[in-house]
Amino acid sequence: MKIQHPMLFSAVGTAGAWAVRRLVGSSRFHFRYEDPNVNPEVARRLGTRYIYAFFHEVMLFPAYYWAWPEMQILISDHRDGEYITRVVRKLGFGVVRGSTTRGGARALREMIARIDRGHLCVTPDGPRGPRRHVHQGMIYLASKTGWPIVGAGMAFHRPWRAKSWDRFAVPRPFRAACCVVPPPVTVPPDVDRDGIEHYRLEVERRMTRATEEAEAWVERL
Repeated sequence: MKIQHPMLFSAVGTAGAWAVRRLVGSSRFHFRYEDPNVNPEVARRLGTRYIYAFFHEVMLFPAYYWAWPEMQILISDHRDGEYITRVVRKLGFGVVRGSTTRGGARALREMIARIDRGHLCVTPDGPRGPRRHVHQGMIYLASKTGWPIVGAGMAFHRPWRAKSWDRFAVPRPFRAACCVVPPPVTVPPDVDRDGIEHYRLEVERRMTRATEEAEAWVERL
């Protein structure tokens, strides 16, 4: 039986945010953008909007580096999602509850309602996997919002790994952390089921390639 007292959620949020800032903040960050305009810092100045996607296992990377109020992150409705929600809100993210596989319809409506409030952040293989698999829900989301998908590949240098479905990565202090970002993928508004699968495979291919490049990069630094 899991304890769900509000004071516990608050304590976990505060402690978790502190740990992320201390641990991940010691990393040496490196970035490679094939299109510099998709850099969130550039997009903020230009007023452009994107769906930023990153695999569930490297969630701590953007949780530290992209923790801005205009970054609206999609977090699963499952019970443990409340703990994650408290942490990322303390870090500075906006939060939408739901997922591309569970609670997605309500989350989609809420995300569209927030379209003037910033970018959307999605872990397309979450909350339960398979690992590094892009679910179709994110593609549908992109078709309805009109926002291009920026699928980033991220890696920490030889991180600690959890024995979870995603092999969740916890960075070692003062090691390299790399992010490789391919060009965005724009999904047409009238895409059919076959088209959704086509774009799903394309986003997955780009994210997998970018992740492999980031993993090779951290080994060279």
